[in-house]
This record gives sequence, C-alpha cells and structure tokens, in this order.
Amino acid sequence: MPEYRGVHGSSGATEDRRRRGRAKRALPDASLDDALNERIRPMRVAGRSGWWGLLAAVIAIGVVVGIAAPWRGSANSGPGLIGAAHRMSIGLKLAPGNLDIRTQSGAALDQILIGNVYEGLVARDGENKVVPGLAESWDSSPDGLVYTFRLHRGMRFSNGHALHADDVAWSINELRARGYQDSEQLEDVSSVTAPDAATVRIALKAPYASLLWVLTGRPGLVFDRRAHYDRATEAVGSGPYTITRYVPNSVITLQADDRYWGARKARTARIDVRYFADDTAAVNALRSGDVQVLAPLTQSLAQPFVDDPAQYEVKVGEGTDKFVLAFNGTGAATSDLRVRQAIRYAIDRRQLIASRGGADAPLGGPIPSLDPGYEDLTGLYPHDPAKAKRLMAETGHDRAHPLRLTLTYAHIYGSELGDQLRSQLRPIGIDLHVEVVEFATWLQDVYTNHDYDLSLVDHNESHDFYLWADPDYYFGYDNPTVQRLYRQASRASNPQDNARILAQAARIVSRDAPADWLFNYRITTATVKGVQGFPVNLNQTLLPLADVTYTPGKE
Repeated sequence: MPEYRGVHGSSGATEDRRRRGRAKRALPDASLDDALNERIRPMRVAGRSGWWGLLAAVIAIGVVVGIAAPWRGSANSGPGLIGAAHRMSIGLKLAPGNLDIRTQSGAALDQILIGNVYEGLVARDGENKVVPGLAESWDSSPDGLVYTFRLHRGMRFSNGHALHADDVAWSINELRARGYQDSEQLEDVSSVTAPDAATVRIALKAPYASLLWVLTGRPGLVFDRRAHYDRATEAVGSGPYTITRYVPNSVITLQADDRYWGARKARTARIDVRYFADDTAAVNALRSGDVQVLAPLTQSLAQPFVDDPAQYEVKVGEGTDKFVLAFNGTGAATSDLRVRQAIRYAIDRRQLIASRGGADAPLGGPIPSLDPGYEDLTGLYPHDPAKAKRLMAETGHDRAHPLRLTLTYAHIYGSELGDQLRSQLRPIGIDLHVEVVEFATWLQDVYTNHDYDLSLVDHNESHDFYLWADPDYYFGYDNPTVQRLYRQASRASNPQDNARILAQAARIVSRDAPADWLFNYRITTATVKGVQGFPVNLNQTLLPLADVTYTPGKE
C-alpha cells in the first residue's frame, strides 16, 4: 500500500517516536515477504491461527535468477488480438521476496501467481464471488458435510504432466499435513480424496460456510506432485502463464503458455511485471512509457493522468481494505461507550476521504462491500459534533477540561490522518496525542501488549469478521452475542444464511462502537490508452492477466 499524503489538520501535532531513538522491537514469529509495505497476518479465532491483514515494511536485497520453462511461448507469438502488442509491462507496488507460495506469506504472491501461474480447485471473480477453476462444477450434501468437485478434462501442468484428481487431493493434503500457509483454514476438513481421475471429494467435520471461498486462495492451489524444482525461484503450475525471469523485488516476466489447457488462454505473449517501492519512480515509468499500467496509484498523484484523457485512463476499483480506528475495549477511558460514541460522531469521514483524493468509500461497519454480510451502516453514526459534545459532557469533559487520549499507529500510514483526527476531536473535548511509531513497535505495544488508547490499521483481508468475535484480539471487544452469531454464520450450510447472520452481527458490532471504520480503501489504477482487460477490482490481491491486451496508439 502506498503511504498516503493527506492535508494536515494541525501542522506539527503528530509526534514521530522514531525520531526519539526508540529501540526497534522484535517482530512476533511470522514469515514476512521481503518487500516494501508487505502484509503480516494476525491471529485467527476459533482455532484458525495465522497472521492476517496488517502491513509491515521490510526491504530485501535481490539477485537476478533466470528460470527455464519447459513450454515457453515466443515473445513474438501468442493468441493476442490482431494489432495488439505481443509484449507489455505493468507496474505494481508490492514485490514478493520469493516465489514459494506454500511457505512464504504476503499478498504479493497471491496477486501475481494465483490465476496466472498456479490455479485452484475454484476461483474468484472481480466481485469476490466463487467461480469455476480446475473444477468445472461442484455440489454439496444436504448437511453441508461433503463437497464433490468434478474436474475439467485434459488439464495439464506447464511441464507437460497431466493434471488429475490425485494432484488436487495430494496438494490439499500436503498443505494440511505440512502446515503450509493458510492451512489453518482447512482445520474443519476431515479428508480429501480422489474417487476417480476427474472427481475430488472433501469431507468436513462440521459445516463450513466459507469452504469454497477459502479454496479460491492458497488452500485450493494445485501443484504437480511429480515435479522437482526450486519453488523459491521457479514455478510449475497449470495456469495460462509461466515465469521465465525473476529478479527479486524488481521484475517478474510472465510468458504465455501456448499449450495451456483451458479456454482462457493468455492474449498477450509476454508481460513484464515491474515493482516500484517509490511512488515517484512509478509515475515516471508510466509517463515515459516504460510501463503501460500502474496499480495502485496514489490519489494525490493521479490528477495529471485524469487531466490527460487522450493518453491515459484512470479507474477506481473496489477492494476489501478497511482503515480501522480501534478503541481499546479495556482502556480506562475507551471502555466507556459514551466516549467511543462521541468519537464516532465527531469524525468527519468525508473530509478524511476528500483529503486523500476522494476515491475511498465511507464504511460504517466491519464488513466491506465485496464481502458476504455487507450492509450500509454509515447512518448509525453520522457526523454530528453537537451530539458528540453532549456525550463528552456526560463524562465530565469539554474543550476547557479535555480528556487526554493517545493514538498510536505505524509510520507506514504517514502523519496526516493522525493530524486530522486530532483536529476533529479537539472541539468535543478530547486532547488527542498522536504517536507515529515503527511497525515493530506497534506490533509489540498495541498488537501484543494491548497497551494503547486508540490505534489505526489497514485491515486488508476479505472475510475477516472473525476478528470481532475474538475477545483476546487487540481490539479488546467482547460481546457474547456477536461471538455466538459468528459461530452460527461459520456453520451455516448455505451462503445466504451465512451472509444474513453476519449482517446481523456486524450491525451489533457497529452499534457497540469498538472502533470507527474511517473508510474502505478503493484502488486507483492508471493505464495508457489501448490497454484493455486489466482487472480493476481487488487487483492488489487478485490480478488475473490472461485477458489483458495492449494496442499501441489506440484512442
């Protein structure tokens, strides 16, 4: 994620603890992608442990690695459109530290590998819905305990090996047995079998409403059980592309597999994916023509491209990032519902969004628009400073007798949001002290020790409502009704019941005001004219590139 630069609500009001020489704390045990602003996963609830949806800033030193792909298409061939270029480049933000998607964490791997190089039993579309993948169809038993998947015929890996149901069962069972990334999401699975070459059967210990969605990610990926290769630097998958060049933290080259088994063959023969940690370098690359696509583009840098529609297109897509201003549920002051409610009424979210360029969407609760259970809850706490002042007066505080609170968050978000929040809360009787810290310090003080009043984090993951059902999570939010509803939703035997129950639970959470959801981050993508088929929604986690084409000079 880029570091956003908003308007200072109170210049100089934010104190950066990094400048005081505070020692950097050790990170908890977790695997981090060696990439700028990479994501680290926090603990799951209900036994599904793992790290989820928080940002870390780590930079690695890379070396150039060449990869031999057995079925490599020519750079001047391929199934692209007539008049379209056979080669193009795209610019991305987050670079994977290596290519081993089984053991290496981070959204950057999912973004570039899933759907392009590796394929799953099922897949997701741009609306975050489950669609066929290697399985052309599936059904479940009436009790929700057995899922049967019917595979496409004639599938194969990029090395020419046939892909059968045994490969699917082996891949999922290996993930469970060896504890690979996201294996905890399948703890309710009792067995995965292949009754025949075209059928896979998954049996569950209990109904699991999110199983299909989980299988669209790493738990559902299928690998060649007979292949031997260095998974950190090479990839053998069944997708429309192979990887022919990998320069860690710099470049990944995708080459169309001319013998791809599926109907969705790559339409551009070669795509060079370039990674830019610096926003200015990324923008310059788009302007100079070194890349034809840039995603994401910081809103403050997008205007010149918006103002030049003859050469560029700028689009805003939906995502699942939620910028959460958490209130410590066990804090001396923030355990008071009136204080939390006052803060929510005092915040002018539209002003925050406008200061960031206006692309983000208001979000009044814990579920974003692309997730099951979403409901527009922005009306529960509209901007109402007068009501906020009355609530603070009930607690004995006003502008003359302010309540002192501290907002602690990681430096990767910049200082502007903190400054704006400080300015917005001052009139209602809250003296907000803002501390911008190293991410490792945030992990230790806030995430681990729960030593904070307010905290700000981008929770990026989809389907992460479970965080609000975990009383031990750093929010300190403990509502037995919400926990019961979440368990019911998780055990629902159909998606409709799951979404209905989650919506009910989300409304309770929002009313309880354990946090304020400042906005739903929306992804800005800029392309040169002539680029077609580039995904806009969810492209920071899902980036299927088979349909992308570039026709130079097209207007």
